[in-house]
Amino acid sequence: MEKPAAPRVPTKFILSLLILLCLVLLFRTRVETTPSNLTTASPSSMSPQRLILATTTSTRDSGLLEFILPDFEQEYRVRVDVIAVGTGQAMKLGEDGNADVLLVHDPDKEKAFMEAGHGIRREDVMYNDFIIVGPANDPAGIRGLSSAAEAFQRIAQVQVTFISRGDASGTHAKEKSIWQAIGIEPKGAWYISAGQGMGAVLTMSDEKQAYTLSDRATYLARKLQGLHLDILLEGDPILFNPYGVIAVNPDKGPHIQDGLANAFIDWLISLPVQEKISQFGKEQFGQSLFIPDSVPWRAMHPTPTPQ
Repeated sequence: MEKPAAPRVPTKFILSLLILLCLVLLFRTRVETTPSNLTTASPSSMSPQRLILATTTSTRDSGLLEFILPDFEQEYRVRVDVIAVGTGQAMKLGEDGNADVLLVHDPDKEKAFMEAGHGIRREDVMYNDFIIVGPANDPAGIRGLSSAAEAFQRIAQVQVTFISRGDASGTHAKEKSIWQAIGIEPKGAWYISAGQGMGAVLTMSDEKQAYTLSDRATYLARKLQGLHLDILLEGDPILFNPYGVIAVNPDKGPHIQDGLANAFIDWLISLPVQEKISQFGKEQFGQSLFIPDSVPWRAMHPTPTPQ
């Protein structure tokens, strides 16, 4: 008597099993090599990683980021996604865990950000200054003044158009501090809160022949594009404008690229990059648009930083 034949395993079942096994192996490989699991960063041949940089509009509108970031992206095989907004908005992105690293310019807010535990590292990067710009005919008569507070007072008295950033940026914070110092709350048809970045506000001020407070770098970059506003006041010590870089606390979530953020900070404050920052703008304007101010730079160039 013959033994019954062993049941045949369907060919489709075997193929399905092999496909499933391949998918499991592929998934394991991706998990083990995905960039989100990397905690440190160094130049390598890995596929490009992604770093989210939230920054003030002045670093973008001046052209600085376009000048320096390609070097970092090439050296570290990183794609830097730039979100250029007001400093207040940039810091909110960091607080909410929607950015890895911040490049901003509002010392008081930066201090509060660190004290609240939203950041784990802050470094000085560079500085420039704010200026008051306006129409060449200067209807408020502020040209030649040395005090920003006095200039603001005259603008308010004459009620000639003044355009404010109105966007919780570092520039907006500086402007508000000047109004507060002279006890004036600006309001009325002459005072326009734009809620826009620096480049857009300069364009609006040019169109309306209005006054505004600007960082010097963005103003000079826009002059190359045909801006007709004049610098009417500069040099007041209260117009000092320092920039800092902050690594966002990785406790915000596993997606935070703290290794890359710290690598970016180390790179940004290094002597070669600080030297490159010192050259930015010299060819076009005969002056640096930003002055290097990192700890390594100050150690090699012990000139006192303006306060």
